[in-house]
Amino acid sequence: MGVSVRSRLRRASSLRRPMSRLAQNILAAAGEPDGELSLDLVGDRRMQRLNRQYRGRDYPTDVLAFPMREAKGPVTPLLGDVVISLHAAARQSAAGGRPIEQELAALLVHGILHLVGYDHERGARKARRMRRKERSILKSLRRVPRMIEARSIVSPQPSRRLRSSKAGLRAPRRRGL
Repeated sequence: MGVSVRSRLRRASSLRRPMSRLAQNILAAAGEPDGELSLDLVGDRRMQRLNRQYRGRDYPTDVLAFPMREAKGPVTPLLGDVVISLHAAARQSAAGGRPIEQELAALLVHGILHLVGYDHERGARKARRMRRKERSILKSLRRVPRMIEARSIVSPQPSRRLRSSKAGLRAPRRRGL
């Protein structure tokens, strides 16, 4: 199986092949060259629904990971699922002044590391360990190939939920890598 990529945004279907290759390179750098995963590229609305359903947080986020190895049973090459919001990636790349390809690579690294057991939400020490591994893998990728023109694929506009919030609530900002 390797890496299965699905895009829920029609205009982003051209990302399937380059994101699959990128994921395979990241898996190898993470020590899981035979690992299998599915990658779903979505928009903010779908991401918000998933975040609400599985984490109880009613706002869109940039990346979610659903590890399979946390379940009891024999170890399998199937690592789990990674879901990336292309809208969030476009916003974050614009805000950070870096190409969207680098943002997508960083989000994919982050998601894959969750699948292989890293978790930054379990204490400062584990967060530092994960951050070091993210940097190491991103550095090992050297140059991320140009995949897309951000404006042609996704809109970096804030989601409807964030724009219409009367209380001024915003989704938490993702920390830099």
